[in-house]
Amino acid sequence: MRLIFIMISVILMSFSIINIEKGIASYYADSFNGRKTASGEIFSNSLLTAAHKTLPMGTYVKVTNLKNDSSVVVKINDRMPKSNKRSIDLSKAAAKKLNFVRAGLTTVTLEIVEKPK
Repeated sequence: MRLIFIMISVILMSFSIINIEKGIASYYADSFNGRKTASGEIFSNSLLTAAHKTLPMGTYVKVTNLKNDSSVVVKINDRMPKSNKRSIDLSKAAAKKLNFVRAGLTTVTLEIVEKPK
């Protein structure tokens, strides 16, 4: 019985690792407010949105700040250049929830989640 529990735990852990990316997060400058995003939506720094290199538009991602363990769920609605070394570019509202506005950059993990209710 104990062996089965351990095997199930290992399988579940491997599934959650598939959806996780670790990297550097930044946030949009205020000058981007009102501009059209790659998804066609109008960008607002007051919404919980983000840009990513490859995730499909409309994907919800849980972003966790590894420096202070705070997290936020954002919707991908914009694209980053593939050459960018950062993993995600967040709205200022999301950066505030992650407590890194003053620092400008932080190390994060990204995990795909279902749409929040």
